[in-house]
Amino acid sequence: MASGIVTVASPSVSLRRFSASEASDVHEFHQIVLGLDGSMVMAVDGIERQIDRRSAWLVPAGSRHDYAGIGDNRQLVLDLPAASLAVPERLFERARTMDVDSALTQLVGQIAARATNGVGFAEANDSPAALRHFNWNAATQLCAALVQGARGFANSPGTSDAQRAAAGLDFARIDRWLRVHLSEPLRIADLATHCGFGLRRFHQLFIEAFGETPHRYLQRLRLDTSITLLADPRRSLTDVALDVGFGDQSAYTHAFTRRFGIAPGQWRALRH
Repeated sequence: MASGIVTVASPSVSLRRFSASEASDVHEFHQIVLGLDGSMVMAVDGIERQIDRRSAWLVPAGSRHDYAGIGDNRQLVLDLPAASLAVPERLFERARTMDVDSALTQLVGQIAARATNGVGFAEANDSPAALRHFNWNAATQLCAALVQGARGFANSPGTSDAQRAAAGLDFARIDRWLRVHLSEPLRIADLATHCGFGLRRFHQLFIEAFGETPHRYLQRLRLDTSITLLADPRRSLTDVALDVGFGDQSAYTHAFTRRFGIAPGQWRALRH
């Protein structure tokens, strides 16, 4: 958490220890702080909470946050440029804390186990491309897990009626439906019916909650999901493209390269 206004171009995952001396930061990217060992205290926009392995902070871009460690501590910190992953923008409309369930605690531990010295990763071998590869993989998994826990934010203090209506979409339900139908053309009417809304109302609530249209969200979800599929060497690039809803490998390669800055074949090669 460097002081001053800082931006990031892609997700970054790191391990950090915080001293007992209080510090403050403001940065132009979203940040998620997940507890690992020990604890720390953080106050964002006047809300203070102690962070340990059962809790996390979601800090929106531009929010001032004051923090200090409590004894020996270690946290997993995820820095996210705005709209970098397929997560609802509503999760970052304001600072909020969340309780971490056992599944997310396990995932955080697995990612942390591969980290070293808080700034790099053992598998990266000082390769910027490999480190970028690790960060995207870790961020995708963490954000997917956060979406699963997003339903509980509907009744958070300070949530407006409009936000509660958008929250009524049930992010986890939408995410599951989209993943099941990922290889198919998006039929918004079917998704709206699945969620119990008319087409026009659903489209309006989706944009309010997610900050973009269903089609744009699905495009990001398809590409983010393909990262996981690329880890399976038995799947050809054509198989991966079709599995996530692209008409052919060429269209998939073009979209993937534009989003991640590297072709899917090169991305896969970084694992070996």
